[in-house]
Amino acid sequence: MAGTGSGRVLVTDDDAAIRRSLERGLRLNGFAVTLADGGHAALAAVRDGAPDVVVLDISMPDLSGIEVCRALRADGNDVPVLMLSALDEVADRVAGLQAGGDDYLVKPFALQELVLRLHALLRRRPPAATDRVRAGALEMVPEAREAWLDGVALRLTRREFELLDVFARNAGIVLTRDQLLDRVWGYDFDVRTDAVDTFVSYLRRKLEVGGRPRMLHTVRGVGFVLRPAEAP
Repeated sequence: MAGTGSGRVLVTDDDAAIRRSLERGLRLNGFAVTLADGGHAALAAVRDGAPDVVVLDISMPDLSGIEVCRALRADGNDVPVLMLSALDEVADRVAGLQAGGDDYLVKPFALQELVLRLHALLRRRPPAATDRVRAGALEMVPEAREAWLDGVALRLTRREFELLDVFARNAGIVLTRDQLLDRVWGYDFDVRTDAVDTFVSYLRRKLEVGGRPRMLHTVRGVGFVLRPAEAP
């Protein structure tokens, strides 16, 4: 096993050439790499090897990356997942994020872009046991990854929770997309992605269910701000 402490990554793709290429490149960048050639093999590898991060192709013939990600989250497994998709798989990318994926890359991509994103996914500060965040009618317990709005539990993916946590801790402050990419995704490098806008739209749907007033507002040309309603 090659590796200098960068982390253990599981690469799942049904294309053998892609698997070999990614294995070689990631090992040269210090990762310990395990390979899986399909969705079922990926689930088995996660159970057997507990990787630190998973690279998961969306389109696989036996079990799609979306189904794999959904199964992992249903089992309570929070391993970071980076989805790989073809250029024309926009709907699948959205479905992958909704299933609990953390990020995605569109093929073809530069290896260094993948390496940077994997390092970003691996940088996480575990929340303190005493952490409790309140913003108006919104209450969050980061350690337990639980959130309530007006006393009603919110069902959030990990990435949705992390994004809402940053907004809640900075209620009333306008945050730029670059700030959110840095604080939530760990990207301290220039990257082209619409992940922030995508996840803000997911959060809005969950925060506004039942006709609740909008809390997450777009500040045109700048970013987003959480303006919470007060608890009743």
